[in-house]
Amino acid sequence: MAERQEQGTFEQDTAERLRAVCGELAERFHERADAVRTLWATLLAGQHSLLLGPPGTAKSELAREVTGRVEGAAYWEILLSKFTAPTRMFGPVDVGALARGEYRQVFEGRATTAHIAFVDEIFKCSTAALNETLGFLNERLYHPENGGEPIRCPLIGAITASNELPSGEESAAVYDRLLVRIEVGYLADPSNFAALIRSAVTPPAPPRRTTVTLAALQHAVTEEVPAVPVPDAVVDALCTLRAALRRKELIASDRRWRQSVRLLQASAYLDGRLEVAETDLSVLTHVLWDSPAQRPTVEREVLQLVNPDAREALDLADTIEELEAQLDSMAGQSREALSEWVIKNAHQKLALAGTRLERLREEAAAAGRSTAAIERVTGRQRAVRARVLTEALGVDASTVQARL
Repeated sequence: MAERQEQGTFEQDTAERLRAVCGELAERFHERADAVRTLWATLLAGQHSLLLGPPGTAKSELAREVTGRVEGAAYWEILLSKFTAPTRMFGPVDVGALARGEYRQVFEGRATTAHIAFVDEIFKCSTAALNETLGFLNERLYHPENGGEPIRCPLIGAITASNELPSGEESAAVYDRLLVRIEVGYLADPSNFAALIRSAVTPPAPPRRTTVTLAALQHAVTEEVPAVPVPDAVVDALCTLRAALRRKELIASDRRWRQSVRLLQASAYLDGRLEVAETDLSVLTHVLWDSPAQRPTVEREVLQLVNPDAREALDLADTIEELEAQLDSMAGQSREALSEWVIKNAHQKLALAGTRLERLREEAAAAGRSTAAIERVTGRQRAVRARVLTEALGVDASTVQARL
C-alpha cells in the first residue's frame, strides 16, 4: 500500500510539474499556449509532432525550450537538407577504426542514442536517409551501415519543424509518421507584437524554469498514460466523429485513429484527470487533417461534438474573421473611412462577441467543461479588436492592452 501511495505521489508530481512548464512557456511565447500543451501531450503519448509555419515564428526556439525541460535526457538536434547523409544523423564512421581496417560507426551523440529529438526542415530529408528516418520515427530502429543487428533507439518522441508541406511521395511518407500537426503563424495581437519588440530592447527577467526528470517522463509515457481509462462514451464519440468527417470526405487512416487514443490518454493525464473525457477530443484538431485548408472543418466537427459552448464560439469566430477580412480589404483607405467602418460595423460586433464569449467561458467553467476553444476564439477577438484600434483608429500599440 505504501508503495502504491508513493507511486501515486510521483505521478501527480510529474503531471503538476508539466502543467507548470506549460504555464511558464505560454507566458514566454505569446499566442502559443495551445501549441505548448499539445507538444507535451504528444511527448507523453510517445508520438511525434510537426510545427508548421513560415520562417520567424519561433518554431525552433519553442521546440528547444520544450525539449530542454527534461533533465537527464539525451537530446539530439539536426537541420536537414537534401544532401544530409544517414551516417551524419545516426553515426559517422570511426576514422581511427577504419585506419585499422575496421568499419565501425560512432553512435554517441547522434539520433541513435537520443531520448528526445528536434528535426528542423524535416521534409528536406535526403533520399539516402529516408528509410532510416522512417524506421527511426516509426519503429525506433536503426540498421547499421555494416549490416549488423538493428539498434533499438531510446527515442521517446521527436518534435519536427517545417516552413512548408511535403511536396513529393518520399517526404509524404515522413509526414504520415507525424501524428500531431500544429500550425504556427505570426503574432496576431498588436499588443503581443509590442511586447515582443520591447523584449528586444529590455530583456525580461529570467523566467521560472520548472523541469521534469527523464525517469519521471519515461515512467509517465510507458506506465501511467497507457493506464488512463477510456470510457465507452469516448469510444462512441470517436466513431461518431469518424463518420462525420467521412461525410466531409476527410479520411484518416486506421493507424492514425488508433494512435490518437494514446494522445487522448496523455491529454487527460496532463490535466490530472482520472480518465479520458470527451473534452480531450479537442486535441484531435491537430491530428485529423492533411492540409491546413482542412483544419477548420476538422476543428468545427470535433468541437461541435464534444463541447456545446464551442459551437456558438465557432460561429462568433466566423464573424470575427469576416471583420478581419474587411479590415484587410480596406488597406490604404483614409482614416475617416476606416473610422466610419469601425463605428458602423466593427465596434458593436466585436464588443458583442467579446461579451458573449466571456459569458460562454463562465458557463463552461461552471459546468466543468473545457474552455480551451472559447479562450482561443477570445484570443482572436482581442487580436482583431487590437488591430482595429491600432490600424483603423490610430491608437498607440503600446497602450492597446489597457484598452481591451
